Amino acid sequence: MSTSLTVNGQAHEVDLPGEVPLLWVLRDELNMTGTKFGCGVAACGACTVQINGEAVRSCQVALVDVWGEVTTIEGLGTPENMAVIQKAWVDHQVAQCGYCQSGQIMQAAALLAEIPNPSDDDIDAAMQGNLCRCGTYPRIRAAIKTAAAALNEEA
Repeated sequence: MSTSLTVNGQAHEVDLPGEVPLLWVLRDELNMTGTKFGCGVAACGACTVQINGEAVRSCQVALVDVWGEVTTIEGLGTPENMAVIQKAWVDHQVAQCGYCQSGQIMQAAALLAEIPNPSDDDIDAAMQGNLCRCGTYPRIRAAIKTAAAALNEEA
């Protein structure tokens, strides 16, 4: 079954069964490996991407159910031109092992798009489904606050 989807602003046509999870379409068909497989049951957040700006777990979204434009970590920014949230992540040295970080960043970017100046409670609520085995939660919160301040200065 041929399906059209837009990922990071680029149109793609994939010939896969509709029930294939978006995660595997991104990783195996489109070679966008920044989105990670963690648990496969939407419990860890490593596979978080955005669809029309909404943070979703790509392991649980079937290809046929993709309802809009997909943004992955590759589409958020590049090493040469990082998004504000990515720069804050680097400045706060959030990543240790780094495995969960693309999902964390995609979730944080969706939070900041919805709530430009989030409180600690807002951050905790938005990020609660994104697990970090290294326990960098205080740095994650600090990076989100730094990114929020930078985005508010730009506005």
